[in-house]
Amino acid sequence: MSKKLLPRVNRISKLFQPLNIVPKDSKPRDEVSSKSYKLMVDMGIIRQSSNGMYNLLPLGLRALEKLNTLVDDEMANIDAQKVLLPHLIPSTLWKATGRLEVAENELFMLHDRHQKQYILSPTHEEAVTSLIASVSPLSKKMLPIKLYQISSKWRDEMKPRLGVLRGREFIMKDLYTFDADLDKAKETYDLVCKAYDNLFQKIGVEFVKVAADTGIIGGSFSNEYHYVSNIGETVVVSCTSCNYFATTEIHNKSSCPQCQRELCHNTSVEVGHTFLLGTKYSEPLKATYTANGKPVPLVMGCFGLGLTRILGAALEILSSDEELRWPRPLVPYNVCVMPPKNGSKEASASRYADNIYQVIEQSGIDVILDDRTHFTIGKRMIDARRTGYPYIVVVGKRSTEPRPMFEIHDLYEDKRLDLSFEGVIDYLRTTNDDQTTRYEMNEVRYKSN
Repeated sequence: MSKKLLPRVNRISKLFQPLNIVPKDSKPRDEVSSKSYKLMVDMGIIRQSSNGMYNLLPLGLRALEKLNTLVDDEMANIDAQKVLLPHLIPSTLWKATGRLEVAENELFMLHDRHQKQYILSPTHEEAVTSLIASVSPLSKKMLPIKLYQISSKWRDEMKPRLGVLRGREFIMKDLYTFDADLDKAKETYDLVCKAYDNLFQKIGVEFVKVAADTGIIGGSFSNEYHYVSNIGETVVVSCTSCNYFATTEIHNKSSCPQCQRELCHNTSVEVGHTFLLGTKYSEPLKATYTANGKPVPLVMGCFGLGLTRILGAALEILSSDEELRWPRPLVPYNVCVMPPKNGSKEASASRYADNIYQVIEQSGIDVILDDRTHFTIGKRMIDARRTGYPYIVVVGKRSTEPRPMFEIHDLYEDKRLDLSFEGVIDYLRTTNDDQTTRYEMNEVRYKSN
């Protein structure tokens, strides 16, 4: 007779979360100006592998996967299709578009045993255009084509800094679009930008969309998405009266806003970039469609999101110096349930922790159990707050009363409540339902546009 499988439980005792305990009298580390970097390392979210390279540990990866899911949902809404392109790109493709000479100093390059040169690609315009060229000319009925991927990218940064905010390896979502003409390409560009707007609204951290320089990627115009933060490396010039937002590079090249009011200057972190490329890549690489019996170069757009940078920048903005605070939809676990310490007066009430955990999980809420009952509740509470679990349920002193009461610590609202078993479940379900409702409102708003 087969054994009945026990329900799987997410346990902190089994979680790979190497904490970095810093002695009180130690000297400040480099990059201490970034609280998100310090906390992500100290709380076992990331761990440095080499200069500018980081291991993304279980909690960090769980947050990234939630972000990936949000991205996938938005891409599905605009009929974009997910692919995975090779990391190694023949350098001949970059030579054909003229980018190799311009960007060579920032590229990781290598040779195979036959001395053929490859690029460990920081972006995939050439690769995806080569893919489309391999099946060109396309029928106009196939257009527009929208292909995206989520994958690692590499850039040989001269001075990596601030952890995942400026590393040599990073996770990026990159989308490439192909249209028949410039007007259609602009329509697609606007469609993707609306999807990006919706994504950033769902993440819930205030952002700005600015006019930006096209740089080495090229094209006729571009926009950037920014989180305003004092650790940023870009200065955004803005006038809210006339809704003017631009990077300093663009602002210095163009005329000032017509309202002539005083401009604001804020440092910010770039987390997304969109380009209307035109035929910069399709023409030299021969990605075409058929019009009047002749091949015509496709008009392209490309759209990038720095996913690991979004995580780092959002944490930088939301966190305190001592405690991580996650965007609500990206938190690794929404609830941490804490049973009493072994041998304590409340130890007989430990069963409630298991019951609360099971009901929360059955409600579809991400939950983890801090079963390290050899530690005091106080010690575990410090770890839970520093890790940033938004809701902490404690089976504490009042759990042995005739009508058991349990502590719930709401970190987003900075309050503690003493609730019954049913009250705890109702509170968590309500807060989770409120968040789902906000998503659905954003979704309806997006689709109505």
